[in-house]
Amino acid sequence: MDKWNMLFTAEADIPVLKALDGMDIEFAGWQTSRTVLDEDQLIAALRGKQILATSYDKVTRRVIENSKDLKLIVCGRANPVNVDCAAAKEHGIPVAFTPRRNADVTAEFAVGMLLAVARGIARGNRAIMDGHAITDDAPTAPKTDVTWGKVKDIHPYMMYKGPQIRNKTVGIVGFGSVGRRVGDIMRGFGAHLLVYDPFAQPLDLTRPGVRLASFETLLTESDFITCHMSITPETTGLFDYQAFAKMKPTAYFINTARGRAVVEADLIRALRERIIAGAALDVFEYEPLYKGHPFVTGELDNILVTPHIGGASEDAITNGTRMLVDEILRFTSGRPLINSC
Repeated sequence: MDKWNMLFTAEADIPVLKALDGMDIEFAGWQTSRTVLDEDQLIAALRGKQILATSYDKVTRRVIENSKDLKLIVCGRANPVNVDCAAAKEHGIPVAFTPRRNADVTAEFAVGMLLAVARGIARGNRAIMDGHAITDDAPTAPKTDVTWGKVKDIHPYMMYKGPQIRNKTVGIVGFGSVGRRVGDIMRGFGAHLLVYDPFAQPLDLTRPGVRLASFETLLTESDFITCHMSITPETTGLFDYQAFAKMKPTAYFINTARGRAVVEADLIRALRERIIAGAALDVFEYEPLYKGHPFVTGELDNILVTPHIGGASEDAITNGTRMLVDEILRFTSGRPLINSC
């Protein structure tokens, strides 16, 4: 083909796209307006296009069946959940994607959440910003004592004490690209690692300090449990009330994977009853969170929540763009794709 025509709606680091300068690229959708194209818009935009690079558009069976010129779909995400891969395969259209693009940043974020909830970092910050842990009047002289002592009605040093990580046990549920990176970071803290993953590669389990365990053993022995598994019928709702009840009362639960891994009502009950020390969540049963949800009303002082930003990083976008560009160039030069379904 003399010149490839492409519809590019993906989130991307634009300077990295210079490698595609020889192609006729139309930018639309998320790339130009931070909007997702609907089926009709996508069908219309794909007329005469051989390649679609997307991040969030729903590439449905109807879209695929009505895009007669389409030869390749590239999804700039770790998993092409927005693409009907079965329909694409039926029509001989490969679907490439960009796994591990945000594995490092998501792992780093998960460890940050663990530290923030266990060491009271978020609560301590909130106490200062809300005015509960500061005095009303400026001091007249510098204080020689290095502790704050009691401030108004609270004693921050006592209230926000948390555990060290060294010599504690971190349970990692899901030992894929993110889980392995979390393990590497936690070993740097001097933690012991327990791993539950029925599909873990045997070679990955030979890493120093890693011990494969049953789910029940991981629940009962871990001081911190961090979830990084994919969602399947078997893993949906894996963390229910019975699971939380088996955890140590001093243990913390962190989830940056998917909200459906947790029975949210059961976690709320566990936090209310304080059968675990606390939880840090970046993902939820329904997103975004809504007014009146127990996680946002302030009734729970042992929860840290963030708005699904674990993978939000310019570095992840750059990584994904490089992978996306490489897959496109491989396809147009007749070479096999690296990551495809």
